[in-house]
Amino acid sequence: MEEDIAILIADLSGYTALTETHGSVSAADLIDKFQAIIETCLVGDSKVHERTGDEVMIISNSADSLLATALMMINKTSTEENFLQIHGGLHYGKILKRNNSYFGTTINLTSRIASKAEPGSFWCSEEFVNSLADKSRTALQSKGKHGFKNINEEKEMFMISTEFKPLFFVDPVCRMLLLDARNAVKHPESSEIFFCSTDCLNIYTKK
Repeated sequence: MEEDIAILIADLSGYTALTETHGSVSAADLIDKFQAIIETCLVGDSKVHERTGDEVMIISNSADSLLATALMMINKTSTEENFLQIHGGLHYGKILKRNNSYFGTTINLTSRIASKAEPGSFWCSEEFVNSLADKSRTALQSKGKHGFKNINEEKEMFMISTEFKPLFFVDPVCRMLLLDARNAVKHPESSEIFFCSTDCLNIYTKK
């Protein structure tokens, strides 16, 4: 039997670059930290249904609870030194649950919405917005209509806006967040480029 449900799918922008630069141990440590952060962000009945690598799928019967979860995920990951920017998608629709697995186009569309979101942001569908009981919780910026594979009509997308705007640099090699430039390695010629380590600086300058 199908049921309406809110779905969040998110992953870490730059995870592959970080893995290639710093190795599997650093990547695994970062995933452990990511899991710990997620557990502190779950609002209401929101729960982690599945995690594969750096991708996580969170579900809830309440779009409002899932929106609050997404906002907390953005805020908390944006304040973690030497972490990665998160991006993701939120959608609401019918899915089929069987043997603790979910099936349906709702999940596929959520994943495709997530892939369009810029680092540090969540995009959501019009269906998700319409399912919110309290639309005043956060500002929603229209990103226009977008086409998706196997979806006949273009759908309007919205970006979740947050007033929390931390200042940071992004290592151009491994994509890690650098919240304090005083603790970062500065590019010898550019005042706007910083690195997490001399290793990343050397990789960058040898390109």
